[in-house]
Amino acid sequence: MRKIYISAALAALLLCSTTLTSCIGSFALTNRVLNWNKQVGSKFVNELVFFAFWVLPVYEVTSIADLLVVNSIEFWSGNNPVSASTKVIDNESGRYMIACDGKGYTVTCEATGESFRLDFDTDEQTWSLGVDGKSYPFMTMLDPGHVKMIMPDGSFTTVELSEQGVMAYQASAAPKSLMALNR
Repeated sequence: MRKIYISAALAALLLCSTTLTSCIGSFALTNRVLNWNKQVGSKFVNELVFFAFWVLPVYEVTSIADLLVVNSIEFWSGNNPVSASTKVIDNESGRYMIACDGKGYTVTCEATGESFRLDFDTDEQTWSLGVDGKSYPFMTMLDPGHVKMIMPDGSFTTVELSEQGVMAYQASAAPKSLMALNR
């Protein structure tokens, strides 16, 4: 009987030690993306990039990766894997490597070997998505008050960098892009 009580007490102690420890970490991957976004341009450009990354689920993926993987590794090992030059993200759709070379980012799916690039052309002031050797621009800084943004149908529209301009772009782009993601 005493052996059962000791076993139950040890099991309860082990359970409490695993559930009461905090794996809260620095959310380094999400914070890196957010800090980069803050440096892209004016507050209106930053809002457009923020919105685009929300629609493309960049922030959702980085938050989940931080929550489920990176923060736990940081807590238990003391080392944050985000400090490496190539980041690895595992999720239900696969394992992805994200490499930064100072000019942009290369995202590669480990299972298929498929990859794409996010590049910023400083001369053209344009962000582009690169796939299979082809580049598809999605945002160009025109002047301090305007950017050219891609629409869900592939056309471009000029967006005024003001609260009204950003809200108008979001209203015209969001419903169509969210419907396209659900297909």
